[in-house]
Amino acid sequence: MAAKKTRHKTPEPTLRHVWLAGLGLIAVARREAVGAANDALGKLQSARRQAEAMAGQAQRDVLERLADVREHGEASVERFSADVETRLQPVLAKLGLKQQARKPAARSRKKPAAKRTRAAAPRAKAAAKQPARRKRA
Repeated sequence: MAAKKTRHKTPEPTLRHVWLAGLGLIAVARREAVGAANDALGKLQSARRQAEAMAGQAQRDVLERLADVREHGEASVERFSADVETRLQPVLAKLGLKQQARKPAARSRKKPAAKRTRAAAPRAKAAAKQPARRKRA
């Protein structure tokens, strides 16, 4: 027997088919746009975190280097000061202005407490003796 070949007819596009294809295209484009926006947002946040980490590391590096430079500078100043004092000792001794040997002061960030003197007490008494001002009505 001979096999019959059946041909299916492709339907001709109608306005309804075009409308449905357009809706499908819009749905796919919207889904892709939302996915791309989410990917871009994730990359942006990752780049921001990386930039913050790099800025923090750069700040720490700069502060460490500044501390090293400061220590080196302080040591150089102390050496220079000691050299100047040693070289001036003979000159000061000849002039009769020999200085007493100074001890290097301990570095402290606290300010020393103010000492009370007797001069502070008379000021307080003088302020107390001033006549009181009268209120005007």
